[in-house]
Amino acid sequence: MSDRIWMSPSILSADFGSLAASITAVEAAGADMLHVDVMDGHFVPNLTIGPPVVKALKRVTGLPLDVHLMIDNADATLDWYLDAGADWVTVHVEAVTDVPGVLTRIREAGAKPGLTLNPATPVEAMAPYLTMVDLLLVMSVNPGFGGQSFMPGSIMKVDRLAFMCAEAGVSPLIQVDGGINEMTAVEVAKAGARALVAGNAVFCEPDPGAAMERIRAAAAAAI
Repeated sequence: MSDRIWMSPSILSADFGSLAASITAVEAAGADMLHVDVMDGHFVPNLTIGPPVVKALKRVTGLPLDVHLMIDNADATLDWYLDAGADWVTVHVEAVTDVPGVLTRIREAGAKPGLTLNPATPVEAMAPYLTMVDLLLVMSVNPGFGGQSFMPGSIMKVDRLAFMCAEAGVSPLIQVDGGINEMTAVEVAKAGARALVAGNAVFCEPDPGAAMERIRAAAAAAI
């Protein structure tokens, strides 16, 4: 397992009135990806953005777009996000009818496939697909809204997932999203996470780039 910590700031917490400036700040500070939460108001109780915004983001940043599809119909609409420029696409095991087929389509389009699950779903639901993904996302809050408190039980899920991957002989990037800050980053990094999604702890700070780097440094020091 690599000791590199990947940072993927979540634009869900950014000021959409000055989104380009917010993105520039984290890009200049060394963000690895830009996390884009797509919500449909059905799979999760919130409605955010769709393919046009993903396409617009592609024009204003050189960062890879880490697109998390919290939607019911990813099987049917996946190509919209791939065509818009998504570089990583993560889908929910609970919401996709044909998980192997969707993961294969993502890879064949030249993007990196990711898989995630809701906090109530056991990580064992990911077991059949470990060899098919580049990223495994552990949700440490219930998906749908930013600014929620970190669920401590997520640490055990990260640890279990890291063990499952080691047993399977694979090393996808294990990512955690929800309530990530300088303190929780330490705990999930110790458990095996190497990619962190941070929203409020980055974009609600006076200097988003510096805030992001403090989180990365805390996680890196823990491993």
